[in-house]
Amino acid sequence: MQRLFFVLGALSGALGVAASAFGAHALKGRLAPELLTAFEIGARQQLVHAAALLALALALSRWSNAALVAAGWCLLAGMLLFSGSLYALTLSGVRAFGLVTPFGGLALIAGWLLAAWGAWSGERRGA
Repeated sequence: MQRLFFVLGALSGALGVAASAFGAHALKGRLAPELLTAFEIGARQQLVHAAALLALALALSRWSNAALVAAGWCLLAGMLLFSGSLYALTLSGVRAFGLVTPFGGLALIAGWLLAAWGAWSGERRGA
């Protein structure tokens, strides 16, 4: 699980950088300011949570437990739902995609809470 979360976090980070560059260069001037802001928020949150997923992968080497694994899946789902819905909304113009965004936010919050619980309650490996 550690390797999978680390690889997915790194790939998500790369995609977040690409999305940021795409938004700054290809979308600037082509989208209404509020849509460009939504796209930038999606990219920023993807980058933040990609880094969180990398840290979580490292935490699993110290405290391996179900809460940390669940946290990783929540972070992944949250990035997909939150950032993905904002990307889809801005690129398609279909406002209905915005209905998905809060569910992504809830998954991200759950990921952070599960990470905290997993670190707090987990026994240290090798100790």
